[in-house]
Amino acid sequence: MDQKWKILYYKTSQGTDPVHDFIDSLDEKIKAKIIDALDLLEEFGVRLGLPHAKKLTGTPLWELRVVGSGNIRIFYVAVVSKTFLLLHGFQKKKQKTNRKEIKIAIFRLKEHVERSK
Repeated sequence: MDQKWKILYYKTSQGTDPVHDFIDSLDEKIKAKIIDALDLLEEFGVRLGLPHAKKLTGTPLWELRVVGSGNIRIFYVAVVSKTFLLLHGFQKKKQKTNRKEIKIAIFRLKEHVERSK
C-alpha cells in the first residue's frame, strides 16, 4: 500500500494558523465533513479529483471542495515529499471564486516559500 500524504497547515510569521482558525469557527457537522475531505486528500494525494479537488487554472493552487458543506473551500498546494500545504479556507458565496480569496492564498504561499529558504 502506498504511503499516505501528509498535510501541513500554513502558519503566519506571528505563529497563527488561519486555516485551523477558520475550521474551528465552523459548526461540528461541517468540521466532520472537512475531516472526511482531508482524509481523502491524505489517501489519494494528487490523484484526488472532482468532485473533491480541482486545480485552479492559471495558479499553482488546488481547491479542496468540501462536499455538502455549504460551499466550504480550502486552497492548498503540493510541496515536497508527498506533503500538502493548506493555505486558505473560506466559504464560497458565488459561482465564481472571488479573486480576493485566491490572492490571500497566493500571498501565503509566497510568504511560506520565502521563510523556507
